[in-house]
Amino acid sequence: MKRRALAALPALALMHSRLPGEPVGEAPGVGTDPTAAAPGAVPAGAPGPAVESPAVVEGNLPVFFERLKAELDYPLAWGNSRIRDFRSWRRTAAATVEEFLRQPPDDTPLRVEVVDERPADGYRQRSLLFDVTRHSRVRATMLLPHGRGPFPAVLLLHDHGSRFDIGKEKLIRPWYDEARLASARDWSARYFGGRFLGDELAARGYAVLAVDAFGWGDRSGLTYEAQQALASNLFNLGSSLAGLVAREDVRAVRLLRSLPEVDRDRIATLGFSMGGYRAWQTAALSPHVSAVVSVCWMTTLKEMMVVGNNTLRGQSAFFMLHPGLYQHLDIPDVASIAAPRPAFFLGGELDPLFTPAGTAGAYAKLRAVWRSQRADARLRTTTWPGVGHVFGTEMQDEAFGWLDRWMRP
Repeated sequence: MKRRALAALPALALMHSRLPGEPVGEAPGVGTDPTAAAPGAVPAGAPGPAVESPAVVEGNLPVFFERLKAELDYPLAWGNSRIRDFRSWRRTAAATVEEFLRQPPDDTPLRVEVVDERPADGYRQRSLLFDVTRHSRVRATMLLPHGRGPFPAVLLLHDHGSRFDIGKEKLIRPWYDEARLASARDWSARYFGGRFLGDELAARGYAVLAVDAFGWGDRSGLTYEAQQALASNLFNLGSSLAGLVAREDVRAVRLLRSLPEVDRDRIATLGFSMGGYRAWQTAALSPHVSAVVSVCWMTTLKEMMVVGNNTLRGQSAFFMLHPGLYQHLDIPDVASIAAPRPAFFLGGELDPLFTPAGTAGAYAKLRAVWRSQRADARLRTTTWPGVGHVFGTEMQDEAFGWLDRWMRP
């Protein structure tokens, strides 16, 4: 029966199919001609579809991935949407993002408890406990300038980096653990020019807060190889790993607003790499974020979904993946929900995680939104020449100076 069915296939279909063991050609998007048909594509005038083989090509992509990308037209993006009033659009877009978090809003009382506070050089160091969700009570670290306040505040959001022993310690120098201090110094030297971002900001008069994301630091137990399994298990439990991180970050803003030492109307988010993603995402989801600094995480989706990109490996991608959202909004469209509040996006020209076209396209989309609201001066987008995936001291000085402009009285 199988042989008779195979013999009945059109000869052209057999020509386009591959038998097991035959060599596989280049994946679409890899060759020199980006318009070339993907393997298994049907030529114009062909009598019917070819047999699809292989179905999965380089990068763990479906053979038809370019066609899937072409179908993404982001109907809810500002400028594409039928909603012409920006405030109405912003509410609708934010509600759409909320829907795809797969993590319900959480109004659990924070139950803040200060467990350690001590003076340091120019500021105070504080450890506190709070209920980051209805299921999790966690430890956070803060730095507070000397004086009465209330102080402008910055929520610091740590990166991924495939290193889980430290989270908040990547940003605020740990005074409570010598082993973590050694790891944190190594991280700071590698990505931040030897500085601790939180300590630098506290010295400039900001209250700063850092919390471990799920799986990092105090919230240990995660390994690189287990990330995808963790994400799938949360999906099976009716939740979402990326949605959980997003919800916890918004709750951290709520924590800052609850503290008497903090000016609740001057709270910024700042992060590097995955922390940069979290910084603009939190600003999109919380109207209480006054300004955002996002370092080394901005691109259009289509330019990110290219062979060789780190996202295609899975694993870390699940911390920044809300399935189905991109059928409605592109990545910079989500970030644009924060408009017209002040926002600074900066990255490196040589960053291997993002293509120049992806970053440039995203910046263009962001500028169009802020310009539509006559808020050009509140948006800054910068690509540092000759710089990779780092947040060096000169970049920091520029970002901190920009933050002072919008956050200092």
